[in-house]
Amino acid sequence: MAALPSSLQSPSSTFSPNPTPSASFRPPNPYFQSVEKRQQQGWQSLKMSAVIRAEIDTSLSPRVNSVKPSKTVAITDQATALVQAGVPVIRLAAGEPDFDTPPVIAQAGINAIREGHTRYTPNAGTMELRKAICHKLKEENGLTYAPDQVLVSNGAKQSIVQAVLAVCSPGDQVVIPAPFWVSYPEMARLADAVPVILPTKISENFLLDPKLLASKLNEKSRLLILCSPSNPTGSVYPKKLLEEIADVVAKFPRLLVLSDEIYEHIIYSPATHTSFASLPGMWERTLTVNGFSKAFAMTGWRLGYIAGPKHFVAACGKIQSQSTSGASSISQTAGVAALGLGYAGGEAVSTMVKAFKERRDYLVKSFKELKGVKISEPMGAFYLFLDFSSYYGSEVEGFGIIKDSESLCRYLLDKGQVALVPGDAFGDDKCIRISYAASLSTLQSAMKQIKEAIAFLKPAVHA
Repeated sequence: MAALPSSLQSPSSTFSPNPTPSASFRPPNPYFQSVEKRQQQGWQSLKMSAVIRAEIDTSLSPRVNSVKPSKTVAITDQATALVQAGVPVIRLAAGEPDFDTPPVIAQAGINAIREGHTRYTPNAGTMELRKAICHKLKEENGLTYAPDQVLVSNGAKQSIVQAVLAVCSPGDQVVIPAPFWVSYPEMARLADAVPVILPTKISENFLLDPKLLASKLNEKSRLLILCSPSNPTGSVYPKKLLEEIADVVAKFPRLLVLSDEIYEHIIYSPATHTSFASLPGMWERTLTVNGFSKAFAMTGWRLGYIAGPKHFVAACGKIQSQSTSGASSISQTAGVAALGLGYAGGEAVSTMVKAFKERRDYLVKSFKELKGVKISEPMGAFYLFLDFSSYYGSEVEGFGIIKDSESLCRYLLDKGQVALVPGDAFGDDKCIRISYAASLSTLQSAMKQIKEAIAFLKPAVHA
């Protein structure tokens, strides 16, 4: 062991592993006091290799333990892994347009990089983009907002979760019609709120019954989430039905509405889109969420926004300022270009919608040919939500029993090599979701493989 510095040594000796200081010598230095204490307790040499390590606490918070992982993400990852392993899986699980971002939008992003628009923006978003959003909402949705009533985020998903966190207190109820987008209930749980699920019927196009809504609301009801056009069903709420829902909402002073309108431009005639905030008395209590991912094929750009009364939007901005801060400056420049394409996205969007409709028509016709499958024809978005429950109970040699939507999707992935999403992820275990954000030729191949796989289950059909 190295000797102590001379300033700490006894006048007559140097320090050794077994010191014997005289009774009269009591140096005030803490080091020597420590040595004496060890000597009195029985000196034992310590080795670095014998250091005791306390077990690390790996527990997670009750909040995160209450949240389920996204099944759409899990199935997409599983299908991707199979493809990378050489299995020719057709992936119809992800809710992502198969089109490229329109060139004029992409070029705006490229120009932003070249011109040096690569720094932080204001937390709420650039003034140019927020003004463009206000103009869009006024012209297309009949909604009047000022730029300080708009918050630009890293995707509509962030806008939604921030809204839930901003307005819900622990124990508040978030009312969600089912089938629902997988993240709504989990976002409520993240806010320590309670998701209240209201079932709908395929025979009624999966639309919320105002009478059912009225029977479930109470003083704890804080937020109603509506999505039109809907993910996962493609249902579009008619204006008359929204007015009936608004009449119910008006009777509950604490109740706010989050209107998820991310699919508003992907809509098929004769259906039309109505913004909930445009209804009488609803502007003051509605948070409208929209974005660029779906209509403009900009999923990777991560750009969305929320608009509403300043009090609520500012609260969302406070959360964002302490998490991600503002969205990408490059994406925001591209967003301005997207909103400059004209009413409802102009020709760039209408071309994509036309292709989606052709695909929808093909799938609806094809699935109607399958015995026992129940269909609600989607009027928007790019999903089919099909009732396959008549096939439950089938037993397949080498696979097992088809007992629910998850086992059916596993079977179709295993036997048909097509990746779909089980309906239980959306709150309806009778159904499965098919995304037709894929080329018509891809859908034709998928349909052939699904029919071949389902043929093995036909003897079990009881519908």
